[in-house]
Amino acid sequence: MGKKSRQRTRTSTALAADPSDHTAVGPRQPCPCGSGRRYKACHGSDAGAPPVFVARPFEGLAGEADVVALREFVPAATAPLRLKEDDRAVLLGSLLPAAAPALVRDDGTIWLGLQVQHAYGDPSRDLAAVLLKALDAEPGSMVGLTEAPGEGPRLQDLVTDDALEVTVHDGFDYWVADLEDPDGSMAAALQQANDAAAPTQRLTSVDGAYWTSVGNREYLRWVLPHDEDRVLDAFARLHVTHAESLVDGDRLIGMFRAHGLVAPVWDLPLGTGAEALEEPVSKMVDALAEAMMTTAPLTSEQRAARAGLASRQLTIR
Repeated sequence: MGKKSRQRTRTSTALAADPSDHTAVGPRQPCPCGSGRRYKACHGSDAGAPPVFVARPFEGLAGEADVVALREFVPAATAPLRLKEDDRAVLLGSLLPAAAPALVRDDGTIWLGLQVQHAYGDPSRDLAAVLLKALDAEPGSMVGLTEAPGEGPRLQDLVTDDALEVTVHDGFDYWVADLEDPDGSMAAALQQANDAAAPTQRLTSVDGAYWTSVGNREYLRWVLPHDEDRVLDAFARLHVTHAESLVDGDRLIGMFRAHGLVAPVWDLPLGTGAEALEEPVSKMVDALAEAMMTTAPLTSEQRAARAGLASRQLTIR
């Protein structure tokens, strides 16, 4: 028996006797908690157990697909949130100045940012913790987290379950629309941010679908609020009949995976634009629904198509 095999055997035996006893685990061995990390980077680290990871943190929100889209690839967009137990105005934003988690504006309005550096395992709980801090902060404050929020409410617990009314902005000028800029310094900084933002439009016929132009290419990225396996099976069924196409000359090039959802990505012919996608995307909703209702096992051709789709997935988070 090799050295690694003997180590695994000793560890398994010790844990079988007492699952809470990690003393027999070597620092480079997998942590018995099942996180997939080495023990020294998990329960064996000086910081102790890492934050609990939530695979689908925004599940239950009516605007789940749009929240994921704004957090991951929409450069400049906002949507108002309505609190269950407070009448304060809250504006959810894709990216705030300096990537701030939250800003309390001079009029008391709270801006809550999605594209932040927090990595405490549950973005929904992080957002809720920031929001609660912002409710107690003074106007003009920037609010964030310096440590894991611990037990507490999640965003779903604090806001009403309404569909998001998303506004996609041409750039970040809305950051300073109500501020004076006598020396032009803000305008210069905004120009740099605006230059880096790819033109984006939200489709109105479905939630979570965004057309974008990157360089001389156009894409549709569509976050689907369904189980990943069901989506892959459905697109495999559509692929074999060439029914995954939206417009002539497009190509389904892969899928993003983020926060428990998948976002198919279509490469579009130059000049397509967002308006031309509205009707075909509406029809695709029905085609996907029908494909997801099919319970017959995948054929060999469909399984091959599914494997191809899975191989072209890119995990963002």
